[in-house]
This record gives sequence, C-alpha cells and structure tokens, in this order.
Amino acid sequence: MKNVIISILGFMVLSVSNAQQLDTFIEEALRNNPEIQKFEMQYKIVSEKVNEVNTIPNTEFGAGYFVSEPETRTGAQRFKVSVKQMLPWFGTISSRENYVNALADAKYEDIVIAKRKLMASVSKSFYNLYAINAKQKVLSENIKLLKIYETMALTSVEVGKASVVDVLRLQMRQNDLQQLNDILHYQFLSETTNFNTLLNREDTGTVHSIDNLLIPAQDVEIHPEGLNVHPELLKYDKLFQSIEQSELLNQKEGSPMIGFGLDYINVQPRPGMNFSDNGKDIIMPMVSVSIPIFNKKYKSVSKQNELQQQEIQFQKQERLNALQTRLDTAVNERLASRISHTTATKNLKQARDAEAILIKNYETGRINFNDVLDIQELQLKFQLNQIEAVQNYYMQSAIINYLMH
Repeated sequence: MKNVIISILGFMVLSVSNAQQLDTFIEEALRNNPEIQKFEMQYKIVSEKVNEVNTIPNTEFGAGYFVSEPETRTGAQRFKVSVKQMLPWFGTISSRENYVNALADAKYEDIVIAKRKLMASVSKSFYNLYAINAKQKVLSENIKLLKIYETMALTSVEVGKASVVDVLRLQMRQNDLQQLNDILHYQFLSETTNFNTLLNREDTGTVHSIDNLLIPAQDVEIHPEGLNVHPELLKYDKLFQSIEQSELLNQKEGSPMIGFGLDYINVQPRPGMNFSDNGKDIIMPMVSVSIPIFNKKYKSVSKQNELQQQEIQFQKQERLNALQTRLDTAVNERLASRISHTTATKNLKQARDAEAILIKNYETGRINFNDVLDIQELQLKFQLNQIEAVQNYYMQSAIINYLMH
C-alpha cells in the first residue's frame, strides 16, 4: 500500500510539473508571438475607425466676385460669400459607430482563435520533443543492451557455443539502432527550431523537454455542447450582427440629408442718392434637403446584406459540422491511444519475461542469439509503441482543448 501511495503521489507531482512547464512555454508564446500581435493591431485599427466615422460632412465655403456688377435698387452687388453644412439624418452617426463596433467585435474573435491555435501548436511541438527525446533514450538503452549481448556472444564463441555470425548480427543490429538514433537527433534539432519559432525566441538553443509523460488514469469528461461557444463559431455570430448593423446604417443613409447655409452679398452704395437702404448688404439664410429619389443603391445594399446573412448561416453550420467531426475523431483517437498503450505495456512485460528466460539459459550454457535479437526487436517495438501512444494521446488532448476550452 505504501508503494502504491508513493507511485500515485509521484504521478501527480510529475503531471503537475509537466503541466506547469508547458503552461510556462504557452504564456511565453502568447506574449511574444508576432501573429497574435498582428491580430491585436488589426483589432486596434478597426476600433480606431469609430473616431473616423463619428463625423459629419465637410462644411462648404464659397466666395465669388461679380465681374459685371448687377445693379439693384439699393446698389451694385460686388462679391458674394457663402457657407453651407449638410447634416445626416437623425441617428446616422450612431449607426455608423455601432457598425464599426460590430466589426471590431468580429475582429476580436480572430485574436481568440489565433491564441487557441498557438496554444495547440506549442503543445503539439512540446509533445513531439518529448517523443523524440524518449525514443532516443530507448534506443540508447537498447544499444547498451546489445553491447552486453555482444560480450556474451564473444564469450560463447571462445568456448564454441556460438558462431562469429551471431556476433556480426548483434553488431549490425547495433549499427541500425545507432543510425535511427542519429536521425532522431536531427529531428530533435528541427523540432527545437520549430518550437523556438512558435515562442518567437531570438535564441534558438536547446529546449529541455520533459523526461517522462504518463497517460492519466481517467479522461476529463467532455460536453460536446461546448462547441457552440467556440470562437470560430462566435465569429460568425459577430459577423451576422455586423451585417445587421450594416443594414440599419444603410437605411439611415438612405434617408434625406438636411443642409443649412448662409449667403452674404456685398452691395455698393449708389452714388448721389440718399435713401434708407442705399448700399445695404444682403444676408440670406438657406435650408436644403437632399433626397435619394432615383438611387437604387440602398435597395441593392439591403439585398446584398440579406444574402450575406444567409451565407454566414451556411458557413457557420459547415464549420460546426467540421468541428464536431474533428472533436469526435480526437476523442476516439485518444481512446485508441490508451488501448494501444495498455497493449504495448502488457507485451513489453511478456517480452522482458522471455528475455529473462534466455539470460537464464545462458547461465546453463544454452542460448540462441537469434532468439535474443528477436526478443530485443520486439522489446524495442513495444517501447516505441508506448511512446507513440502517449504522444498521440496528448496530441489529441491538445486538439480537444482547442475545441472545448
């Protein structure tokens, strides 16, 4: 019982340590990743457009000089100055602001999606590094084991209980494993570069991956309805709302515009005459209305908005179907990894039992090195299967986390 408790506590400490290490890498990636920063800048740009649309049309100023001065009863007109301001219909400016804010909300979901994807990518690269590192250790252990077998074979050759061919086979097997180990070394370097790139590190040095990773006893319960609030789907809701705001804005912009203005005309006094309004300047306030009577633009925009809303609904349903399929696949793949790991563990135990029997036979003088190579190859296969099952389990868990959390 004491050993069981110690094993459970050790597993819990190891799991917490691995999770904390991964969380640290993810936090670093979220701080430094240029793609996240790009989406944040795009969001700020769209948000800033609220100030851009919170304006009214330009004020129009005009001035004119009468080359041929028209004569009036009160004198000749010399020049004219005018000012005019058009105002949009009531609520048009607030509709513009609401539309831009809706676009900003949709753009914000790009940040959330990018962060989730980055977290999944960092996690996958992290588990790739673990798998490569674990395979290298297993290969190194098997190479050492083959060296022991080679020593045993040389001893057997000396006493005539084995042939030189057995020794050569063991050496060739060592060469094959060393080749695989060297290939894994370069794969580790490539994955390290990819990992550092995700974290946007200037230093592309070695990444210390975790030494051990275990499949937990139980999986966290999954609620598929959580997909409904996934940011990839929420983005379509935000886009749908932005089109609603676009339609409200279109209706406002299709309303009349009201203009207010003022004309000032300078009048020169008539010489040699004396009356009360002689040379009196002219001031004329004006009101104007702009009505889009023959403009089909706004009806066309309304039709386009309606069609875009339908398109977004179809896109959302299509994306929901894809996410559900991806979730089901990840869940089933994770279950399959658990089964594969359990089977590999059982097979590995039996292979080691067979190995122990062969070693026992060596003490009595009977050993078949072909059987030794076969058992060693099986052990390596089962060990690699264990590592790949653990790797795939956490890979699928990263996909599930992307979809559900």
